[in-house]
Amino acid sequence: MARTREFDTAAAVDQAMHVFWRKGYEATSIQDLVDATGIGRGSLYAAFGSKDGLYEAALARYAAQAATVNTGVLQRPAPIRELLRDLLLGMVDETVDDPERRGCLITNTAVERAPRDPTAGRIVGTALDALADAVTAALRRARDQGELPADTDLTAYADLIVTTVQGLRVQGKAGADRRRLASVVALTLSVLPVHDRTS
Repeated sequence: MARTREFDTAAAVDQAMHVFWRKGYEATSIQDLVDATGIGRGSLYAAFGSKDGLYEAALARYAAQAATVNTGVLQRPAPIRELLRDLLLGMVDETVDDPERRGCLITNTAVERAPRDPTAGRIVGTALDALADAVTAALRRARDQGELPADTDLTAYADLIVTTVQGLRVQGKAGADRRRLASVVALTLSVLPVHDRTS
């Protein structure tokens, strides 16, 4: 009879996620993961198959959490410019308020792992598509409510926002301050053909 797993798999994934987020994939050793989770090597390998398997589970967890936060921001009943500003400035604040400047695990993975790890690359791609879809849905609602012109290219604007997100994450991780990043947000939002409802 197989032994019952004696640890909380979800908790182990969360603990590993924070190690990978802080150190990156390459710099994280199996011993780092053992120390963080309190789970022996054999049990980690039995549960996740490999360091790659645990990393992919951690990345998927991070992506799911990020999607929940982003969707929550974008589904609020507010003008589109306000929603997008809150989304982008929220990411700026998250980055610059982090003393370790870990950035975003999705962005970090896109740079470090995606070219060599097809599974990680797929998770990254799915996460970026999910953000683009959430932004597109918010833009569509705004267009349907008359905030945006009927001929607005929703896909192009959503891609602009997703690309801006990635740039903000990289610049923030590299040490850019809030003022500089907030200026990028303001410039990005200025290109949206948003009608002023108060005028």
